[in-house]
Amino acid sequence: MSLCLAAGALVVALGVDEITLRWRHSVQKTLWEEVWRETPAGLVLTEARIEGSGAGMDPPDGARLIDGFWRWTPKLPPQREIVMRRSGATADWQICIAGACRPMEQHLPPEADPVVLKACG
Repeated sequence: MSLCLAAGALVVALGVDEITLRWRHSVQKTLWEEVWRETPAGLVLTEARIEGSGAGMDPPDGARLIDGFWRWTPKLPPQREIVMRRSGATADWQICIAGACRPMEQHLPPEADPVVLKACG
């Protein structure tokens, strides 16, 4: 199993079945992270993390503060794909694999929009 990033005809295989999507909120500048894993049922959001709260971004009941992040497991059914938009008005998405984070532009050109995270194949 492997995850891919796709934008139009461009497809980049990431060679892993779990990644973390990371971005900064455009107003609060607070770091958000989501851990996505490929499963036979689809893409599963296994953990969400946020550095703080504000501007409608409060962590839900049951979130735990660990190492400076509020962490929780969202109750979201498996997804077929995750669509990410890139406006250019905010910092680009980061793709983290095994703890190493790289900007989306190191995987796909900056003008590639939207970008879809999905299972390869």
